[in-house]
Amino acid sequence: MALSLLLTLSTLKKTARQIVDSGNHYLGALKGNQGDLFRDVKTHFHSEDTDTQVCKGHGRIEHRRVCVCRDLEGIGPWPGLSSLIRVESRRDEWKGDVLFVGKPQVHYYISSLAESAKQFAERIRSYWGVENKVHYVRDVTQGEDACRIRTVPLPQIWTIARNLALNLYRGHGFKNMAQAQRLCSLDFNILMQAFRMK
Repeated sequence: MALSLLLTLSTLKKTARQIVDSGNHYLGALKGNQGDLFRDVKTHFHSEDTDTQVCKGHGRIEHRRVCVCRDLEGIGPWPGLSSLIRVESRRDEWKGDVLFVGKPQVHYYISSLAESAKQFAERIRSYWGVENKVHYVRDVTQGEDACRIRTVPLPQIWTIARNLALNLYRGHGFKNMAQAQRLCSLDFNILMQAFRMK
């Protein structure tokens, strides 16, 4: 196995075919806009392998159950399809002494891989960990969503500037991007070191 990608299914079947034909694999999030396939998976899914995880930390309790189905009878044709995956999750939060039970969510995935539920759970969890870290840094630390710049080409220029800053912070050894941004804004010497200026 050369490569495993997480795709959204707005990606065409043609792309999935190219991935499989090149000797690679895909793992794709199944959305409601993929009508027939989404309906077929929901209707014909039956669990053959299950992995359950409960994670506690930061005042939250996260429950995740990953189920895998390899029986593709009743599922429309899709290039290289080997596994159907259902992820059931719920996040409960402690606020003081009160536990607020979260609303259960169900997500479906398809994959050309034939792995266990535990392996799929690790793949999906690690992908979302990266996504959440990137979105959090861009939205909260850099204030990208709050930015009111709309005139072309300024949004693209600001995106390049934000990416440059993040890459320079990481290249300078910072793990915490908020701390890096704060230190660089308060100390000109650190800013010069991060930007490799003399």
